[in-house]
Amino acid sequence: MTVLLKDPNAALDYSVDWSAYLEAGETLAGSAWQIDPAGELAYTAASFDTASATATLTGGVIGHVYRVTNRITTSLGRIDDRSFILRVEDQ
Repeated sequence: MTVLLKDPNAALDYSVDWSAYLEAGETLAGSAWQIDPAGELAYTAASFDTASATATLTGGVIGHVYRVTNRITTSLGRIDDRSFILRVEDQ
């Protein structure tokens, strides 16, 4: 699983590229984000296009580690998750 770093004062976009997962002609029909543990790190904006999903993440506590999950639904009705680990450090 990918580990990324974030400063607690940064508001940054994080994206998941689903293009390798999608079948020919299939597109993203929906996207949702989950952060575990909840409450300290938040997403303030989220969007998706035909093959990728993006969330703007803000906050977090220095030294804490969060699992960020993007769950998508495709135009063929398939549902899948991709996660990454986000560690908050003063940068």
